[in-house]
This record gives sequence, structure tokens and C-alpha cells, in this order.
Amino acid sequence: MNTETDTRSNDASKRPLRLAVTAGIAVMAFALSACTAATEVETVEVTNPGLIVHHQNGEPASLDPARAEQGEKGEAFIDNVYERLVDVGVEGPDLIPSLATEVPTTDNGLVSADRLVYTFPLREGVVFHDGTDFTADDVVYSWERVMTMNLPEGQASALIDSVKSFRAVDDFTFEVTLNEPDASFLYSVVLGTVASVVSPEAVEENGGVRADSPNPWMDTNMVGTGPYVFDEWVRDVSLAMSINENYWGEPAKADVRWEINNEESSRILALTAGDADIIDISPSAVADVEGVDGVTVIKGGLLLEPIHLAFNMRADSVPKGDTVPTDFFADKRIRQAFSYAFDYQTFIDSFLDGLGARYKAYIPQGVLGYDETAPQYEYDLDKATELLMQTPYWEEGFTVSVVVQAGDPEFEGPALLLKDGIESINPKFRINVVSKPESKFDQDMGSDPLPYLMWTKNSDPGADPHQFFWPNSHPDGEWGSRHGMRDVYEDPDRIAGLIDAGKATVNPEERIAIYSELQTILHEEAMWILAAQEGLAFPYRTWLKDFVVNPLWRGPHYEYYSK
Repeated sequence: MNTETDTRSNDASKRPLRLAVTAGIAVMAFALSACTAATEVETVEVTNPGLIVHHQNGEPASLDPARAEQGEKGEAFIDNVYERLVDVGVEGPDLIPSLATEVPTTDNGLVSADRLVYTFPLREGVVFHDGTDFTADDVVYSWERVMTMNLPEGQASALIDSVKSFRAVDDFTFEVTLNEPDASFLYSVVLGTVASVVSPEAVEENGGVRADSPNPWMDTNMVGTGPYVFDEWVRDVSLAMSINENYWGEPAKADVRWEINNEESSRILALTAGDADIIDISPSAVADVEGVDGVTVIKGGLLLEPIHLAFNMRADSVPKGDTVPTDFFADKRIRQAFSYAFDYQTFIDSFLDGLGARYKAYIPQGVLGYDETAPQYEYDLDKATELLMQTPYWEEGFTVSVVVQAGDPEFEGPALLLKDGIESINPKFRINVVSKPESKFDQDMGSDPLPYLMWTKNSDPGADPHQFFWPNSHPDGEWGSRHGMRDVYEDPDRIAGLIDAGKATVNPEERIAIYSELQTILHEEAMWILAAQEGLAFPYRTWLKDFVVNPLWRGPHYEYYSK
């Protein structure tokens, strides 16, 4: 395995805590909690009473909702300081009011009959952390700010692509008009980090809003309405937030400090010693904390950011040493053969320590439309051999590289297993696994065209099926366009039409039928090796009471916890 090294984190920092539940329709709804821990008698003296210490495996790139990348650490911190119009509580996937007093539906008359206009009655008496009053104009300002800044690393496109217009009807009524009916709107846009409401006064006093430009002050400072007030960020060391004593709802019970601790072994030691209340951990390390006195591990559920290997068909060139043409994966037989040559169960059992599960043609388990009966590839070297024998490469052989992010078995494992499978078929076949530190890997992923024909990573998380189909399978979506899927799909317009129809259709049964058809077509196209959904493992000290993890939170909502 080729390796590039540096002294950065040895495990991924872009790992929000999400479980598999559906948006809108409860295919599988649950919250993982440790209610029993709240009633246990803790014999060990509580460390740092009144303060929750969470050892994180990385720090945010930005604390600005307009700049936070989907799935990045900043989202988890933002969700505790800023608020959106709606939220999800501790019980399950259903939306609950937040800055809005009601969740719009057709039944309560807050969604128009044509499903284009959403009306949000807003909460009165809410105060920003800088003491200014919250009104509908602040929502308008916050959303307009995101769209004006339109930062490529942020999620402005969620608003720009979906929303035709929005306005303050009066001080406490906000109205949104969509471009077209969108069954995913409340979950994929309104619940999103990008829709967080910021204090206009704080922004205007500290750099204001400039088109296509970030606000450096907002990158490192926060003024919202949430249950926590931002305190400080010491780069590479810690972030802190304290209880908002003027919160409109039930106040939080403990202050919070994030400790940036990139070494997993060090995080485990901190938890064991009682210096950390919660830690980030990879599945392969769970056994190191199970059975430790005073420690509980929540296990169960699946992350909504499935792990995959990608096929790129739009590269300008191939890495040095590769012997294949840039359109190597345009041949569907090769994509299918590679999918058969991957040992799915070994990946789950060995690299995820059993904490994982399969998923189907780009729809994770727990998301609306997942079909247990949909086709999927199994590890079958005979079928892989049969397909590869039909190509010119059976006699001449090939070498092709796959780039991975270094130091994380969830990302390196799939590449190594594929290498074993393909190279066992024919001695003339070779897979080079190129392992790069996170910064260089991210640089490659930001290139267009991509400099490699294969790469492995996890998907951006989502809660609605459209959040997976659009970027990963639509011929004109993010990866569809960057990988050149339109040029190799047998019928790209049919796939695009089905994905677009799934977004516009609001009837759940009709959406499920659309996605069932899509899963069959996309299975045949084999544009991704669908490695697995990673399972959740969440270790914490049992003196932390009322501990709960909601399936749709981007990270812990600390206001529910106490010590």
C-alpha cells in the first residue's frame, strides 16, 4: 500500500453521529438512550460536576452556518448554539417546533394545496445571545445571507435550488415559496445547518455580508438563540459553550467543553480515567472500553452516511503506474465485476467489528424507500471472473489505483479487500491502494476532474432518499456529473426523470414505488461498490445522566444531559 503520512489526526474528523431512521415516514424510529444509567448509584466521584467534557476526534473548519460543510464537525457544535425553525426531539424522527411554533402540514393549513407555499408561525419572546429580539426579519436575513455568500464549501445550494422566494409576512410569520413540490423540503432544507438563524446585528457589526465571500469573524464566533452560548475556541485544543440562562425553552443542565484529541488511544484513556464524559470512537476500538468500570457503550442503529468505493469515468489522466485508459470504468462489465469481487461480510465483520450492515443501490437502511428485497451484489469471484474474461484486459492485465484517506480502517479496509479480491482472480490484475492524509485526500476530492479512477469514503449524511439519489446517482448531480455518469448510463434521462419525480412526489407510497424501480436500474448500472453502513458506538461515563442519542441529530444535544 502506498502511504503518505503527516502528524494530523489518525482517524476521520468528519464523522457526525447519525442513526438510520427515515425522514417523514417512520420506517424505523427509535432513540438510543441510557435511562438506566440515570438511576444507577455511581460509586466513583464525578469529575468536573456541572461540565460535560466530550473528547472529539477533530475540530470544526468553521462555526458559520453559511460555511459549514455537510457532515463536518462544525455542524454538531452549531446545532447547540444556533436554532432552526424546526428540530427533532428525543423520541424519534418526527419534526417538532423550534423557532416556529408549528410544523407546517397540509392538515394544519400551513402548507398550501399545491404544496408550494409553507407558512411558519414564529415564537415570540425569543432573544439572541447578544440581547436583541428575534423576529421573522431575522430568518429572512439569515437565509438571504447564506444565498448571497454562496460559499462552495457550505450548503447554500440547498436553499438556492429549492426556494423560489421567502418573506416576513409580519413580525412573527415567515413564508416560503418553493420552485416545485419537494417532499424532502422540511428535512433536507429547513432542518439543515444552513437554515440556522443568526443575529443580524452581530453579523453587521463584524464584517457584514459580502457576495461569494466568507465572514472571518463568523468562522470563529457565534451569536444565536440556542440553549448554549458560545464561549471560546482555542485552535487545536478546545471549544467551550455555557448554559444560556435566558433560553426561551427549558434551560440546559451543564456547560460543555470539547477537547480536541486526535489520538484514539488517548481518548480511550481519558474516558477510562474519568477525564472525559463522552468520546468519539471507531467500531474497531469498542472492545477497548467495554467492561470498563463506570463506562457504558451505546451500540445499535446505523449511520446515515454509507461507505462506498467510487468509479470515475471522467478523468483527464491516470496516476503514474496505472496502465488503464481514463474510460476504464465506462465498461459496465468491469464495474459489475469489481462489485462481485468485494467481500462485503468480511468488511463488516473485520473492519467494522460487526457494527454495520448492507444497503441497496444508494438508499441506506432506515431511509424511506429502502427495500430489503431489492437486488444487491454478493461476494462471488466466479461471476467476477466470468465478466472480466469478456473484456480485453483478461489477457493483457491492468493496474489501477484507488485513493483512500489514511488512518481509518473504515476507509482503507474496502480498498484492501477489493485489492485482495481482484488480484486473486488473475495474476495480471493489480490494484494500487494509495493512502493519503486527510488534507491531501480532501484536496483530491475537491479537484475537477478527479485525479484518480477510484476512491473510497463515506457519503454525506441525509435523512431523505433524495439526499442520496441526487448527489450520488443523478446524471447531473454532484458525483454524477464529476464521474461522467451521463455518458455511460444506458438511459440517463430515465434515471434523471425518476430521481426528479421522487423528489416532487409527496405521496409516500408513490415515492416508494419510484425508488423501488430506481434501485433495480441502479443495481444493474453498478456505479458504486456499496461497502456498508457503519454502526453506531457511543461510549460515555455512566455518571452522565439522561443520556440519549436521537437518530437525526448531527451530534449530541447536550441540553438534555446532566451530571
